[in-house]
Amino acid sequence: MAADDGPRIAALALEGWDTHANEGGATGRLAGLLGSLDGALAGVEEILKPRWADTAILVMTEFGRTAQVNGTVGTDHGTGTVAFLVGGAIRGGRVITDWPGLSARALHEGRDLKPTTDVRAVAKGIATDLFGVSAQVLARDVFPDTNTVPPIRGLIA
Repeated sequence: MAADDGPRIAALALEGWDTHANEGGATGRLAGLLGSLDGALAGVEEILKPRWADTAILVMTEFGRTAQVNGTVGTDHGTGTVAFLVGGAIRGGRVITDWPGLSARALHEGRDLKPTTDVRAVAKGIATDLFGVSAQVLARDVFPDTNTVPPIRGLIA
């Protein structure tokens, strides 16, 4: 991936995140998974060291989790989630959100974090700022029928 003629975009999948029971705290199953993710990202950084300054990594899930713990000390499938951006090209050190809160009335359908940001807007922002892809091309060819989802700009340093 660090070669001059290497890929400019790659997708990786890490399995095992569908946790419903015994997620645990700082030393539980979820903490172990997050530690593995951290190790994987550190490995990618090491491999891409010559290209790290030009690298943007979007870490996202395909589904969210409920805001409340279930009866088996885990969480169930939900709506809102989180995405992380890492890499030398990322203008980091901040949290970008419209935080709705965790009160009962702030939760989506009374159980999930309320989605406030379309993750496609994040991906579009990276593609626009890092690769120069136009919003029109992204809405037509990459994420069809997303004209109402503009790229989030300023994610790249």
